[in-house]
Amino acid sequence: MITAIATETYTPEDLLQLDSSDALYELIDGRLVEKQMSWEAVHVANRLCFAINMHCNPRQLGWADVENTYQCFPDAPKKVRRPDLAFIKAGRLPAIRQSRGHGNLVPDLTVEVVSPNDLAEETEAKVQEYLRAGVRLMWLLYPATRTAYVLRPDGSAQRLTSEGVLLGEDVIPDFRCPLNDVYPPPPATDGSAGAPE
Repeated sequence: MITAIATETYTPEDLLQLDSSDALYELIDGRLVEKQMSWEAVHVANRLCFAINMHCNPRQLGWADVENTYQCFPDAPKKVRRPDLAFIKAGRLPAIRQSRGHGNLVPDLTVEVVSPNDLAEETEAKVQEYLRAGVRLMWLLYPATRTAYVLRPDGSAQRLTSEGVLLGEDVIPDFRCPLNDVYPPPPATDGSAGAPE
């Protein structure tokens, strides 16, 4: 869920000056909006980021990061979003490395990990914004149900169950990641703690 912080109007430059040690923010219509992620959502985003980079680094395919900020929306140039995970292909990386502010390139892939307090309309708004901006592939992950949705700019979508596999398609060639590899193990049925990984 996102929470508006104040009625004061902020700029993308103001956002860069904030001490973000206590909270992560997005900038929507000039308002600071706190992005709240559950521990589980952070864990899932980090595991998936690790899997993507382990696949991409030896092949020099690109770079994934978590919770970075992007100012890349043509219809709202002062908007700043913070996807849970974003990937940019290698051929596009030099331009973003030169950026000293928010990422100014549209990611090739964005991922949102849905936390229990996220509202459906807020999640849908992010999906539409990213796809309109030019994101080529988007994954919505639902740890609570161990499912995921794959979304594309042409409007096609696919629901994956817990046994499904995230595919990089033409964005991350040959990437395959079973959902069960990124979701924490389900609670043990005998009441004991889950087995360590």
